[in-house]
Amino acid sequence: MAQKSQKTLATRNASTLNRTHLLSLAIHAFFHILRLVFRNRPSLLPYILLSAPSIIIEAYFERLSRPTYTTSEPRTLKRAGEDLQAPGLTEWMWDLLYWTWGCVVLVAVIGDRGWWAWVVVPGYSVWLAYGTLMGVKGGMGGLMGGAGAGDEEGKEGQSKRQAKMEKRGGQKTVYR
Repeated sequence: MAQKSQKTLATRNASTLNRTHLLSLAIHAFFHILRLVFRNRPSLLPYILLSAPSIIIEAYFERLSRPTYTTSEPRTLKRAGEDLQAPGLTEWMWDLLYWTWGCVVLVAVIGDRGWWAWVVVPGYSVWLAYGTLMGVKGGMGGLMGGAGAGDEEGKEGQSKRQAKMEKRGGQKTVYR
């Protein structure tokens, strides 16, 4: 049972990649079949440009995550590939892949106006960047020379015991 986790990862990656390629083939075939059957022909240039991210991501996943085996018998696992269920960038690429497939289906059904759904992706990115920027700006409030820096900050940071001692006129806390 050597490398059981690697073998499991290799099996999972291979099945995920095969399922992804078949689904992608079905979606793009659906687009082209509807394009040929109905005379509502969406333009090919937007199709090529806006479905390119899904094709590039699939090729990247294939190169990065397809398990490799030795050529000699018995075949043994050389490399399991990267985990396709990893959080972070991989997760974001899956989201982009699914959104692209949705846009291709939408265009196949309603025509070229369906490509406007792609506006959501950069719009969402701008919204996230704005939220991050405001979060960083808020977190740097004391460093950026915000109002209220000084005595009031020190009093807010006091414990109840320190506040009582100062109220009685006892030992005063000195902040540097």
